[in-house]
Amino acid sequence: MTKDNDKPSARTSKDQATDRLNQVSSHISQPENQTKTPKAKSKSKATDNRLPADHSDVLGQLATLRAIAAKPDPNNRGYIRQKQAGKLWVRERIEKILDPNTFQEIGSVSGTVTWQKTAPMREKPVSFVPSNNVQGAGLLRGRKVLLTTDDFSIRSGHADGASVGKTVYVEKLAIALRLPVVKLVDGSSGGGSVTTIRKEGWSYLPHVSSFPHVIKQLNMGIPNLGAVVGPAIGLGAARVVSCHFSVMAADIGALFNAGPKVVEGATFEEGLDFQDLGGPMVHCMNGTIDNLAANEAECYEQLRIVLGYLPNSGSDAPPTVSCTDPEDREDIALRSIIPRRQARMYNARSIITSVVDKDSWFEIGALWGRTAIGGLARLGGRPVGIISLNCEVNGGALDAAGSQKLTRLLKLCDVMNLPILQFLDVPGYAIGTVAERTATMRWGVELAKAYFSTTVPVFSVITRRVFGVAGGIMLGCRDPVMQVAWPSGQWGSLPLDGGIEVGHRHELREAEKVGKKEERYQELEEEYLRLMNPVRTANAFGIEEIIDPKDTRKVCCSWASYVYEVLLKERLADRACGKLQPSFA
Repeated sequence: MTKDNDKPSARTSKDQATDRLNQVSSHISQPENQTKTPKAKSKSKATDNRLPADHSDVLGQLATLRAIAAKPDPNNRGYIRQKQAGKLWVRERIEKILDPNTFQEIGSVSGTVTWQKTAPMREKPVSFVPSNNVQGAGLLRGRKVLLTTDDFSIRSGHADGASVGKTVYVEKLAIALRLPVVKLVDGSSGGGSVTTIRKEGWSYLPHVSSFPHVIKQLNMGIPNLGAVVGPAIGLGAARVVSCHFSVMAADIGALFNAGPKVVEGATFEEGLDFQDLGGPMVHCMNGTIDNLAANEAECYEQLRIVLGYLPNSGSDAPPTVSCTDPEDREDIALRSIIPRRQARMYNARSIITSVVDKDSWFEIGALWGRTAIGGLARLGGRPVGIISLNCEVNGGALDAAGSQKLTRLLKLCDVMNLPILQFLDVPGYAIGTVAERTATMRWGVELAKAYFSTTVPVFSVITRRVFGVAGGIMLGCRDPVMQVAWPSGQWGSLPLDGGIEVGHRHELREAEKVGKKEERYQELEEEYLRLMNPVRTANAFGIEEIIDPKDTRKVCCSWASYVYEVLLKERLADRACGKLQPSFA
């Protein structure tokens, strides 16, 4: 019974399958006598209008737009102006700074396109104005970085030639991927222009939407490195100044809040050019920009060098390199580099270059805050921050600008996990009317805040003087202190010059009455110099150890080795769990 019922069902299913197959075949191949009918022509035309299955039309559009963006228009007035100013074009800059053939663009076809319809479902681009912020990823001496660079030839980098969302996206991407950001600024970097109002048909409230992400990067220790390779205006100026490190090209760089025409209308200062308003002699001398470079090529080299000392983020230790300079190398010349006569000067930078790895010293801010010296170097291949005082300027007394420079360097080292080695010869904070008018104590206290709020390890080598509040702050910023002294060390509340006059005022006045002031002053000075013998301080354990200056490198390298092998591992663990939260901004 069951078998009889199954047979009709099977035949029916087979017949249905055959019918369906015939229907499909009829759609694929029409009979020959119907090929010339109007209906067939209509179907053929419809087939021609179908979009290609391999998306070659879209790929072709992308290729066209990328080709336009990759080649400059020699007839474009912006490009002509760029070349007349002696500046590289944006794509040429990318080739110069990154390792060859490593750039991967983000937003390669962002910009303004004019389309022409070529078929009911097809179109082609007939003109394309690319975004004037070219961004992407690439390698910088083998290190992956994110790169953002302005195209000044398109609307001078103003917002109506750029995609704001593109800029914000890259800032967010740096945080997500923990990648360093390199910014080549030439223009306003997407800043405002009055023509935007005309274009949009309404005015807008100004928002700097990228800055919250920039501040987060700075505090996370994600390196932000900027170069001024043209006029950095408004938002462009703010972007590069906010970086951990910035450099300006002397031949083409300038930086200002607003250009000469805007300044003329607001302050009536006429006839200003870019250099007068904000050239290197302005902003590399006042600390707005850290370093000066001769040209674009030197700017890019400085960026490469600085990145070599820094980790990808504060979650990592700074990158170490192999070192051929022996860690126990001695330098007998250091024994006599400090003059026995306290009033005489010496070159503090020669001490730095003698102690650190050969050719590893990179100074930051050499042209401003010149009472202080700061920068980066290596000890046995391990990156460290370097702090010193410059006795050749103002006797080494720390002024407002010097305090500002050291404050910035301390915060940089703290977010980048860079141990600090400092060579101390500080007579105190600067004094006098100029010091008071420039708020020396205000900025000196800010330096103190930086010393006591940062937590990166600090090692001090006392080369000569440590006096006053400034000396106490720099020396006592860690507990317990990590320090050694040279035989030339001298310390106290006040230097003897002036200190004897204050402490023995009455006695010297009495001696003056009988014509013996100079004689008595000399007696007192000789007594104090005898009592200030550093060995006496060591007898009282006021200084833990006095070393032979020739052994300074060996001592400092030993300290750096322990920091990297033990202390930095603990520090990274504390940062990972949120126990440590350094702040640069």
